[in-house]
Amino acid sequence: DVSDPDRLVQCPLVKHHQIRARRFPYHLVKCKESNPEIAKKLATCPFNARHLVPKADLSDHIMKCNDKTFMEQDVVSQSCEPTQEQLNNGSTWQAPPCNEDWETELLEGPESAFVW
Repeated sequence: DVSDPDRLVQCPLVKHHQIRARRFPYHLVKCKESNPEIAKKLATCPFNARHLVPKADLSDHIMKCNDKTFMEQDVVSQSCEPTQEQLNNGSTWQAPPCNEDWETELLEGPESAFVW
């Protein structure tokens, strides 16, 4: 949790586990490995991997998930950004001329070859 990394969070797998928010993602990985039977019954939220809910409740969680609004805002902000074509049309930058000619350098012979 960005607002308070020391806040205690309850583990969705084993209810008596209390973990600091900053360690929560690491705990989830270990706890899933230690409790595979419980983990099979839970589904991961598509908006926040820290949200583990019973598989039967996933669609309800998705409808109410607070992190969904962040994703929607992200999609809207990306659609408002100019496209690459629009950026290219307004740009006056041009690449500098290239003075390298690799074919000529190869024909010049071994004296110009790279030596390790």
